[in-house]
Amino acid sequence: MAQRDKIYFSSDFHLGLTATTDPLERERRVVAWLRDVSVDAREIYLLGDIFDFWWEYKKVVPKGFTRFLGTISELTDNGITVHFFTGNHDMWIGDYLEKECGMVTHIDPFILEADNKRFFLAHGHGLGTTDNRYKLLLKIFNNRPLRKIYSALHPAIGIAIGHKWSLNSRLGKGISVPFKGEEKEELVRFASSYPQEEKIDYFIFGHRHIPMTIKLPEGREMLVLGSWMKGGSYAVWNGNTLELRTLPIQSSC
Repeated sequence: MAQRDKIYFSSDFHLGLTATTDPLERERRVVAWLRDVSVDAREIYLLGDIFDFWWEYKKVVPKGFTRFLGTISELTDNGITVHFFTGNHDMWIGDYLEKECGMVTHIDPFILEADNKRFFLAHGHGLGTTDNRYKLLLKIFNNRPLRKIYSALHPAIGIAIGHKWSLNSRLGKGISVPFKGEEKEELVRFASSYPQEEKIDYFIFGHRHIPMTIKLPEGREMLVLGSWMKGGSYAVWNGNTLELRTLPIQSSC
């Protein structure tokens, strides 16, 4: 039996999104990856936008995702710690993922300390942005009174509205934003200006959908995990090095 000594990071599965690729095929691809890495994983960190839309009612959760949630439950039952970070598409969680699936949930950035290294982990939405409209939108999405009002809608209506919103997003329309250069990339700006006294060795983000590794001042390093829309990408820490890996792009045929 392989030693469970690796930490895996991935993000942006966007499970349930129907606009660009077959959502069931993508879910099966994610599940296959989870099973593969479970052989030697001590922890798995899922850094946001795992679901393309997730709104959790007190007694109702969105339909679907049975293969993914069943696999996660199997991993946690077998002693693998799985962390779930909220993203800008799936920030509206309750306690279902913790109580039923055994995941550790995070709504804020988290600093992981492992093997004498410090990792700053977050989905990345809103970090480093100067877009005041986007900042306002995130405040609205996180407003508790407004969330209570939305939760009063019948689930069939509330979830339908959420899916409609998702389909009208850039991702839902198949629009991607190319790399803007290090000086203009918000996450690079955030990581570069993060206080040195915090002694962060690695910054790991999702959100941007472009897998990249960027060297920062003072020997720090930043990774963006990419997305699973056509292929897949993830990072693995083996106790000494952090490596960004990509899976083959799936044919649309």
